[in-house]
Amino acid sequence: MTSSDRQSTGVPGLDELLGGGLLPGTLTVVVGATGIGKTQLGLQFARAGLEQESEQRSGVIFDVNARGDSQSHVHYAKTIFDWDLSCVAGQERMDLNGFFDDGRADGDYLHVFDYSGRRVTKQDLDWDEWRNWQAELNAKLQSAIAFLYGNFVRGARRVVFDGIEPADRPHESIQLNLLEYVYHQIVRKDPEWVARDLFRQGYRKNAEAAAKHTYDPAAIGCMLLTTSHDAMLDELISRPLDEGDALSNANTLIYLGKIRDGHRLGRALYIAKHRSSACSDEIHPYTIDDRGLRVD
Repeated sequence: MTSSDRQSTGVPGLDELLGGGLLPGTLTVVVGATGIGKTQLGLQFARAGLEQESEQRSGVIFDVNARGDSQSHVHYAKTIFDWDLSCVAGQERMDLNGFFDDGRADGDYLHVFDYSGRRVTKQDLDWDEWRNWQAELNAKLQSAIAFLYGNFVRGARRVVFDGIEPADRPHESIQLNLLEYVYHQIVRKDPEWVARDLFRQGYRKNAEAAAKHTYDPAAIGCMLLTTSHDAMLDELISRPLDEGDALSNANTLIYLGKIRDGHRLGRALYIAKHRSSACSDEIHPYTIDDRGLRVD
């Protein structure tokens, strides 16, 4: 595969370290503490689709943050790219009439949950709270399907998943449970079956339009931004991967962390995994400014 077949990260200096960029149809996981630059990197990856993918479409942001501290997507998008994110909220019921109309707006950014400071792991919740969470997730799935499927049929080929909080037991994370479903049952699923899941009883009357709006799931690149407890890069690198951890299933794994440089702390990244590609095994400093993240 040549560099022209890869998806640019949108970060100056990073594509070269990745052998030309990221592989379409794969999952890239970016790990780092709050404030280290994950969201900027995610937005740069999403926006790079404007120049590289068909129909001049940026990628989309799927935010599962549930605590109340906004990830500042709107601010960063405006500051870095003068990009006014079109935000949509998760809804329990959606109007699907005219879904395939040319003028329909699907939005660039979906926030699934309300910012309500809620806990996101099963071990934090009693039985009733856990059941309520599960019911809410099921109610939000139609919003997730409509948002992603609608953008895919209109040319978007990148998804950034953000807002993942650290969990001692990844399999008990409500956020990761939702994303596992979204990744396998929406992003990587045949478009016809995604349409069936979205329209349900109304699929038959939408079948002809759905057949005209196909896309290749293997062309969609995904980036998952997950927050870590550890801030220092050395600690992230030495962290073992748990079985079933989202990190162990990634094609590409990038750590962002702090490094000590004499009496100062700086930022650096390390590419821990990049399957089927040659990549640097060095630690690379980076900076963040009003243009986003840049590898030195």
